[in-house]
Amino acid sequence: MIGVYIHIPFCKTICSYCDFCKMFYNQKWSSSYLDSLEKEIDSMYQGEEVSTIYIGGGTPNCLSYNELERLFKIINKFKKNKNIEYTIECNIELLNRAQIKLFKEYGINRVSIGVQTFNPKFLKLLNRHHTKEDVFNKINMLKEEGITNINVDFIYALPGQTLEDLDSDIRLFKELNIPHISTYSLIIEKHTLLNNMNIKNIDEDLDFAMYNLICSRLNLYKHYETSNFAKPGYESKHNLSYWENLNYYGFGLGASGYLKNIRYENTHSLTKYLNGNYLENKEELTKNETIENEFILGLRKINGININKFYKKYNIDILSINVVNELLKEGKLVNDGMNIKLSKDYIYTANGILMKFLGVDYEKWYF
Repeated sequence: MIGVYIHIPFCKTICSYCDFCKMFYNQKWSSSYLDSLEKEIDSMYQGEEVSTIYIGGGTPNCLSYNELERLFKIINKFKKNKNIEYTIECNIELLNRAQIKLFKEYGINRVSIGVQTFNPKFLKLLNRHHTKEDVFNKINMLKEEGITNINVDFIYALPGQTLEDLDSDIRLFKELNIPHISTYSLIIEKHTLLNNMNIKNIDEDLDFAMYNLICSRLNLYKHYETSNFAKPGYESKHNLSYWENLNYYGFGLGASGYLKNIRYENTHSLTKYLNGNYLENKEELTKNETIENEFILGLRKINGININKFYKKYNIDILSINVVNELLKEGKLVNDGMNIKLSKDYIYTANGILMKFLGVDYEKWYF
C-alpha cells in the first residue's frame, strides 16, 4: 500500500509564519489548477491500493463548494483501502456545515485545523482572524456531523509569549476534547511575513521550558513523535508513513514524493504547473542515503526504530553500527530490547543527535 499527499496552494489570507507553497485564491487559477492536478494524477498513479490520503495547503477549504466536490471526484480515482485514513486541512474561519457534509459524503474521516493559539494578541501577530468561540463552535460542528478524528495545530515560542500565556492555551486545547494535537515551536523562516518584520526567535532556554510544559500538561495523550500527541489509536497514519520512510505520492504545486528510492519535488511555479511541467527535480537515493533517512525520520518517533524490522529491511544489525553504539554509551539513545530510540532527556535536542547519522558509511555493515 502507498500514501498520497495532495497540495492545494490557495489561501484567502496569508499567515505571517507560513513558508509553504501558497498564493491568494483566484477562481480562474483554481479551476485550471484542478485540471492540471487531474492530469498529473492520471500520468503518475499506477493503481496501487492507497492507505492514506492527505489534502494539505495552503488552505484546501478555501475552494468553492463545487471546486471541493470536483477535487474529491478526482481523488476517487485512487483505489482506497477499506481502513483508509483520509485527511483534509481546514481553516477554522472558512469551515462550514455544508463543507463538512461534503467531506462525509466523499469519505473524509479526519480533519486537521490550524488553530495555532487562542490568544488575540498572538493571533493578530500570526495574521489569523478566528476567535476562541469560532474554534469551539466549529469543532463541535465536526463532531455533530460524525467527524471525531480531529487534529489541531498548536504553535508556541511566540515572540513575547510567557509560560503563563502558553499554559492558558494548553488548557483551552485540552478543553476541545479532541484526539490529536500537533505542536510546533515557531521558527521564523526566510520568505515569511514575520521575517520581513524582523521578528526574532525567542530565547532557547524559554523554548525548552515551554516544550517541557507542553509535555507535562498533555500527559493524558500519548507522546508518539517529537512534536505530536494522540489518544490511543488516533496517531496520524499518514505522518507515520513519512517517519517510517515508506513510499508516497506527492501531487500538486510544490509537493514532494518518495517512490522506489526516488525522491522528487514538483515545481513551485504556477505557470509551469498549469502548462503540465510538474516536476522540479528528482534524485535516486543510494542505499546509504536511504539508511540515513531511516535514522533521521525513524528516531523522531518516541518508540524509535524496531531492531528486527531494520534488519529485515536492510540486512544490517543496527547494533553493529558504530554511531548507534556511541550514542547508546552516551545515554542519548536507549535499547529497550525491541527498539532503538532517543532517551527521554534528549528528545528536545533530537535534531543535533540525528545529524550524527549523516555522512556515515553504512556500506561496511552490509552482509
